[in-house]
Amino acid sequence: MNGRGEAARPADLRPRIDLGQKSPGYAIYAIGDVHGCLKELLEAEARIAADMAASNLPGLVVLLGDYVDRGPDSSAVLSHLAKPSAAGLRRLALCGNHDDMFLKFIEDPRSVLTWLDFGGRETLMSYGIDIENLQKRDKVDVVALKRLLDETVPAAHIDFLRNMPSALRLGEHLFVHAGVRPGLPLEEQSEEDLLWIREPFISRGPQLPMIVVHGHTPVQEPDIGPGRIGIDTCAYATGRLTVLKLFQGETSLIC
Repeated sequence: MNGRGEAARPADLRPRIDLGQKSPGYAIYAIGDVHGCLKELLEAEARIAADMAASNLPGLVVLLGDYVDRGPDSSAVLSHLAKPSAAGLRRLALCGNHDDMFLKFIEDPRSVLTWLDFGGRETLMSYGIDIENLQKRDKVDVVALKRLLDETVPAAHIDFLRNMPSALRLGEHLFVHAGVRPGLPLEEQSEEDLLWIREPFISRGPQLPMIVVHGHTPVQEPDIGPGRIGIDTCAYATGRLTVLKLFQGETSLIC
């Protein structure tokens, strides 16, 4: 990551934000994978707002990606996050692999039809698109589907999906959806790994002088591994959307 706050990268890759090496004077609240669970997201934000009011300190909410797919309200989640917080929360939403696939599907359904079986059907239903009506003999009418997507998905949702960064570095912490390739300098990390990696990151950790806070790999409880903290507690199946608070070297859960 360079001194201007972004990694050196090709122009078509997502930005990687660097807010400096020093620990901030405010709390960071990291939210795990949302996956179309609007109710759980609103409850998580209410818990954060209450904690900020009780501590009388400002905070930054960092969402770790995967706002769409699998859960029932993907469209509503994007509508909520694409607007300023009604509670006055300062939010930064990182991109997850499901969000990236959805954007690619909007742009060219033919290129990622496998997304439909990856949670995409539920996302389309949240926009009122029933994919079953566009299938004939197990083939999808992609021309009709593209027309429906262009008519149905709001421009604000597309802008939100396009503009999300893939990583945030703040103090000794790196926030990212999936993880990093162990031992590889940040400026050399691929976007594919930032959005998709599991092993060897899960077992070996980043092997870098930082702690990585991530989602992507489902766990029953927040998972503290070597140099990493995983907080994807599978909200769409469990109803538990984890919020991790980091402040002055201490971590806690906001329940």
